[in-house]
Amino acid sequence: MQLTLPTVLTLGRLVLVPVLVLLFYLPFEWAGPAAAVVFALGGLTDWLDGYLARRLNQSSSFGAFLDPVADKVMVAIVLVMLVQANPYIWMALPAMVIIGREIVISALREWMAEIGQRAQVAVSSLGKIKTVAQIAALLLMLYHDPIGALPTFLVGVALLYLAAVLTLYSMVVYLRAGWSAANRAEEEAASP
Repeated sequence: MQLTLPTVLTLGRLVLVPVLVLLFYLPFEWAGPAAAVVFALGGLTDWLDGYLARRLNQSSSFGAFLDPVADKVMVAIVLVMLVQANPYIWMALPAMVIIGREIVISALREWMAEIGQRAQVAVSSLGKIKTVAQIAALLLMLYHDPIGALPTFLVGVALLYLAAVLTLYSMVVYLRAGWSAANRAEEEAASP
């Protein structure tokens, strides 16, 4: 397997995770903003690797597997760190919804691939909106410090709740599509 530039960028996003964790827990005033910068860099590489894979015609099955893994690892770890730093139910609820949904949808996609219906649970535009809200929320919450009169952490929490609602809605959409596709596959298998 040849490593392409998009795949190297995706691997770089995974390498950023321990750097992000280290920065988050440093006992310095600049630690939160520095962690936010690393998270933003991860978000930028997420956009850039997909763009370059399409633009340079360097899509690969390994890259298609690794990209969502890198995204989910980074998001889940940031959510866990934020819940640990803010151990309240109002913080744990959206984190549980987002992480739980990712596990359910990953399992659904794997199952749908097994029955030859993977395309039925492809990423939708709603999923992309959810991702933007989620990334913006986590970025603002990592930064934490107000920017002028803007209470970044509170805006981040509001966006995190928006992302959680969109997460639940998109999960229902995916599960309905999966259910329909599974029923069709069973009917086709049963017919002579």
